[in-house]
Amino acid sequence: MKAETKYKDRLFNFIFGREEHKDWTLSLYNAVNGSHYTDPDLIEFNTAENMLYLGMKNDTSFLISDIMSVYEHQSSFNPNMPLRMLGYTDELYSGYVTKYKLNKYGTTLLKLPVPKLVVFYNGETDTEDEVILELTDSFPEELRKESDIEIRVRMLNINYGRNKNLLGACKPLSEYAWFIREIRQDRKRGHSAEESVNEALSAMPDDFIIKEFLIVHRAEVYKMLARDYSEEEIHELFKEEGRREVREEERKKTEAAENRAKKAEARVKELELLLASRNG
Repeated sequence: MKAETKYKDRLFNFIFGREEHKDWTLSLYNAVNGSHYTDPDLIEFNTAENMLYLGMKNDTSFLISDIMSVYEHQSSFNPNMPLRMLGYTDELYSGYVTKYKLNKYGTTLLKLPVPKLVVFYNGETDTEDEVILELTDSFPEELRKESDIEIRVRMLNINYGRNKNLLGACKPLSEYAWFIREIRQDRKRGHSAEESVNEALSAMPDDFIIKEFLIVHRAEVYKMLARDYSEEEIHELFKEEGRREVREEERKKTEAAENRAKKAEARVKELELLLASRNG
């Protein structure tokens, strides 16, 4: 059962959300925030285990001092991440309040960790190196200033070759980006996820610090990437369904317009006949 639970991870979270490799998580945190922490034991994971998306655990969350970082990985651009992050942070704060027996109904102001919400994006749709997504973008433009709540999410493009300063500051992240690029290129040749993983691991330089970890967990990596590609296929099905709906709506509009035109033409002919009969 334990191994099956692991398969619900995404590969990104599997690498950067593990107790035995807090040093990788700390390196990622320092790269994202421009900080210089050196003690991995400062990290306290608090990922909400029940927050699943399409059957996969989708985030890694941890505390360092007064900062609560929520890291999400996405292989498809999703402008609704602020709304999803709102749900994640609500779950995490609820867990924090329960763990430390805080009374949110009391008269004393609670001190809470500051949320830092980040999406690591490596999809094939081209985006800037960094994009700020805001919850108020979903609101009617004329009412956005009236909102009593805002959620800001940093979306960082971690495709290999992008965000060079970020990837250069975190070696495990750069290696992960390289690994995904190699797999993606091999998949385009028609290979299975398993074949592509094997090819990428064979080509991976020996000085990559994540190489041994990936080899040891090769079977789990197969499973996670297969699920990732299944999710991409589901997204494509959703998109195609949406395109079909749009095409059907356009067909109905065209048909309705043609019917109106035919009725108008018939009415004109009726008027012409009526005028002709009166003139005659």
